[in-house]
Amino acid sequence: MIPTAGNAGGALSAYCAKAEIEATVIMPRHTAETLKEECRMYGANLILLDGLIDACGKMARSIAAETGAFDMSTMKEPYRLEGKKTLGYEIAEQFNWILPDIIIYPAGGGTGLIGIWKAFKELLSMNLIKGPLPKMVLVQSEQCSPMVHLFQKGKLPENYAPQSSAAYGLAVPYPFATQMMLNVLKESNGIALTVSEQEMDEGIQHIAKTEGQLLSPEGAATFMAARKLLHEEFIKNEDRVLLVNTGSWYKYR
Repeated sequence: MIPTAGNAGGALSAYCAKAEIEATVIMPRHTAETLKEECRMYGANLILLDGLIDACGKMARSIAAETGAFDMSTMKEPYRLEGKKTLGYEIAEQFNWILPDIIIYPAGGGTGLIGIWKAFKELLSMNLIKGPLPKMVLVQSEQCSPMVHLFQKGKLPENYAPQSSAAYGLAVPYPFATQMMLNVLKESNGIALTVSEQEMDEGIQHIAKTEGQLLSPEGAATFMAARKLLHEEFIKNEDRVLLVNTGSWYKYR
């Protein structure tokens, strides 16, 4: 069972179908129909709720307590982190074991950001790479940016009112792993920033027209964040910068 903004629910549904395990997916009602239908096609029991993923998480915990179902919520079990950790291994391998200077990651629950950093530290301990490690940049939507508030101010504002985002994976108003994400930013001398919904849409269109790729809104957020950081000279012209795209535009329609 999993509370999800979309993609993780589809993945769990697919694996459970192959393993002949019953899957329950709890998803915000406003999620794109493509992502809902994907779960249904794999045979999952799909539950739709009003609100954001935090409401889905509450229902998941309730169902788990009542039925004994295994709760796959972000960072509540070790397996998803270990899976996401392989991103760090792939980055190191594909960069010929010399890591980029900056990595920009669109973080909601933060498993990918934390996993990549975990992989880098493991590779260091095995002497497979040498420092310095990349600066890790966390990007969120202006409409739901708890980590940016916590990074910049140390707390959420009194009038904090998170909203949904076209980047479903970023609409996580109260992430469980806040301290772990903050630790990654601190250890890496990184930064956290937001982009607007309009900027994400502009990023999707720009990359489509110039690169022939249809990014997810989350991926477009990393591109727009890079443009901002280049303008602010956080990114230097000589830096090698990796932008992480976490999905495809097609699944958000």
